[in-house]
Amino acid sequence: MSRVAVLVAGRLLHFELAVACEIFGRPLVDGPDGWYEVQLCGPASARVGPFVVEPQVGLEGLVGADVVVVPALADVGDVPSGEVIEALRAAHAAGARVVSLCTGAFVLGAAGLLDGRRVTTHWAHARELGERFGGAVVDADVLYTDNGSVLTSAGKAAAVDVCLHVVQRDFGASVANAVARRLVVPPHRLGGQAQFVTSPVPGRAGDALAPVLEWALSRLDRPLSVVDMAREANMSSRHLARRFRAVTGQTPMRWLLVQRVRRAQELLEATDLSVVAVAVATGLGTATTLRRQFKAVVGVAPDAYRRAFRHRE
Repeated sequence: MSRVAVLVAGRLLHFELAVACEIFGRPLVDGPDGWYEVQLCGPASARVGPFVVEPQVGLEGLVGADVVVVPALADVGDVPSGEVIEALRAAHAAGARVVSLCTGAFVLGAAGLLDGRRVTTHWAHARELGERFGGAVVDADVLYTDNGSVLTSAGKAAAVDVCLHVVQRDFGASVANAVARRLVVPPHRLGGQAQFVTSPVPGRAGDALAPVLEWALSRLDRPLSVVDMAREANMSSRHLARRFRAVTGQTPMRWLLVQRVRRAQELLEATDLSVVAVAVATGLGTATTLRRQFKAVVGVAPDAYRRAFRHRE
């Protein structure tokens, strides 16, 4: 069982704290064994929006945790105490993955954990983050970043995305998608998607793009082009591209590729299909193409992904 230590110190925003507790603190019904154990760790009571939260254990609870989550600060001008900084450094040095949600990145910056890393935070605070912590490479145009042992996310909904990303790393895409369904949110978005899009949740009621998204998802095993999707949507290709960018933050073909890879993840986890058969079933054609595109999107080869997640119960 992995231990998740959630840092509660100073003044925090309640949404991001709740996200961490909801995703990591509630195991799925009939889900995998070895779910997370969550502890609130801090030096004293913390102000969280209109509430006061008492930590379960002190800052010593950060050291030895597998994951340390740093929720959003209510005021980025607040400077974390020396004991908080030292506890974060010690936890990271001991091997914890440290995850900041939204403006929690400023706490990581104060601890020196952003130096030399590509990081993000809410777009409204990205410039200040870069100015205060010049050793960090701040990217205001992504939802979250994963540097292995240090992960950062943008605002609000992106906190959900990065937490689901951690679940996917630990338990696979099927489990992460099951958590998303429980939360009634879309499957987790890739970190490289844009922060600021007109409609961050595709397929909402009344959106003219929803039917073509569903249509394309039901035909992932077939060749599909922008012209095909535009014809189905009764739009010009140019207008379709604009709608895709507004709704998903991606081009139509990039969105389609990501959906094909997500489907490949599910098949690798849940079936014994060969890599060749998975490539055909997802419309990627050949094993070579599947391996190249899968590694580009997921970061590992299909065979390694299957070994990691195929036999999880």
